[in-house]
Amino acid sequence: MTGPPPPPSGHDSPIRTERLTLHPLQVSDAEEMAAVLSSPALYVYTGGTPPTPAALRARYEIQVRGHSPDGTEEWRNWILRLHPGGTAVGTVQATIPTGSSWAEIAWIVGEPWQGRGYAKEAAAALAGWLAARGVPVVQAHIHPGHQASMAVAAHLGLVPTSRFDDGERLWRGTVPLPRAEP
Repeated sequence: MTGPPPPPSGHDSPIRTERLTLHPLQVSDAEEMAAVLSSPALYVYTGGTPPTPAALRARYEIQVRGHSPDGTEEWRNWILRLHPGGTAVGTVQATIPTGSSWAEIAWIVGEPWQGRGYAKEAAAALAGWLAARGVPVVQAHIHPGHQASMAVAAHLGLVPTSRFDDGERLWRGTVPLPRAEP
């Protein structure tokens, strides 16, 4: 399969991993996610401050549209939920330029749930989902001091490039298609 994934149909399907279900982002997630993203420690490398529920709601109202206002990018966003139980622990997202076979991905896991491999698990599921839809090349911009995010990128097979944008190093790689289960 070549080219970008099909246009969003309003909502993507959930993606299930061993410990997580990646649920398509909904505006109604804003209140819960504001609590998940409330630690100032999450913004040491990316800048900014914890978002309020109102700010997240406004952001999510734009993101759930599935594309940039000018139509040049497709946006895919999921909330990471533990199973069983459904507790939200973070997010993953992919930005896919129209007509391309690559995506910019990002992840964030709330501070109480860090160090358990959830970001690696979710980012790998996202990269596999993209590869299965003809978008095998993924990239991420990571602050050179952010060891945990570099470990996630390396887990995906991404390698650091010599390119820096706004102080963050570009990591890039081709992700193989997920193996079919026997």
